[in-house]
Amino acid sequence: MFWILGGDFVMQVLGAMSGGGALKLLGDQFEHKAWAGFAFYDLIFPLFVFIVGTSTVFSLSRLIEREGRAGAIKRVLRRGVLIFVLGLFYSGGVTTPWPDIRLLGVLQRIALAYTAAGLLFCFFKPRSLAGICAALLIGYWALMTFVPIRDVRLERTALPAQMGVAKPTLEQARAFYSSTTTRITGSYDPGRNLSNHLDFEHLPGRKYDLYWDPEGLLSTLPAIATCLLGIFAGLLLRRPDVGDRKKVQWLAVAGVVSLAIGFTWGLQFPVVKKIWTSSFVLVAAGWSLLLLAAFYYVIDVRKWRGWCQPFVWVGMNAITLYVTSNLLGFRRVAPRLAGGDVKAFFDAIAPRLGDLVIGLVAIALMLWLARFLYRRQIFLRL
Repeated sequence: MFWILGGDFVMQVLGAMSGGGALKLLGDQFEHKAWAGFAFYDLIFPLFVFIVGTSTVFSLSRLIEREGRAGAIKRVLRRGVLIFVLGLFYSGGVTTPWPDIRLLGVLQRIALAYTAAGLLFCFFKPRSLAGICAALLIGYWALMTFVPIRDVRLERTALPAQMGVAKPTLEQARAFYSSTTTRITGSYDPGRNLSNHLDFEHLPGRKYDLYWDPEGLLSTLPAIATCLLGIFAGLLLRRPDVGDRKKVQWLAVAGVVSLAIGFTWGLQFPVVKKIWTSSFVLVAAGWSLLLLAAFYYVIDVRKWRGWCQPFVWVGMNAITLYVTSNLLGFRRVAPRLAGGDVKAFFDAIAPRLGDLVIGLVAIALMLWLARFLYRRQIFLRL
């Protein structure tokens, strides 16, 4: 959440100011890959879903002990609905008339993945959960690979070229799509894969990428697997019979294995965030496990905790800050404090230094609000 709410912009500006070298390479990691591939910025969303699964083990286990399975199910359903509704609000709510309302998005995917994984956790033992997780990943790969689709690329620039129309209307696109009789299999190109085509056919409302949505219908299935992988990490952390150092080792080994399998699988089923491929799930889980191992070692084993207090402030109100950023925008407010002549002064010292100062002010505003809420024990409870 720290990176989403301002840290990314600071790193991008530093990369642009450097003109090359290590800072440029680091700044490039804070841009999403256009399609296939993996950058640090592509990890943030699946890492959040992964950690949701990890925390689910602790919250639901205690709830099941106190109130039984029924109480846990009620909590999961209530939270899932509230996060989904909050996602609709984040995406614009009803500011525009139907069908220009976006039904799916980041918070909606978190809600669906959490609800499904949480209910599965309530009903199944770890071994069965592992089987379900594998079935989701393999089943999604099989669907994407073997189910025939129309040989149409539903992409903003490619589709007009296919149709021979400069700016086709949605009705024209649907007519062209329906009239196409050629079928293909095993395509994972942008707009030319089963997940994107199902969105075009069956997902109502506005799509983020015009014809399909990166948080679409079919790709929700592997996102549930991401949450389940987080649950497995939580089950390990909660085991009293495994020492802390051993937990770190197991998390690290699991992370390396997941990375190896994910990148190997990616040779056939590319690592693509926008359709949440099975290989992407494993690569993201691998890095998530390694980061969890590192932070668990530093914070819980070595007890080095003083440095992380600002991240505790952010983490305790992550969704609140996320929605606040959507409504107000820390980077939209920051120029009121460091724009105009202030920005020009810093830009005169070095190109884009003014942008860097604005980015740092935005982060300061976000941390101030996070600290304010934390110190007054104000937390959004869903």
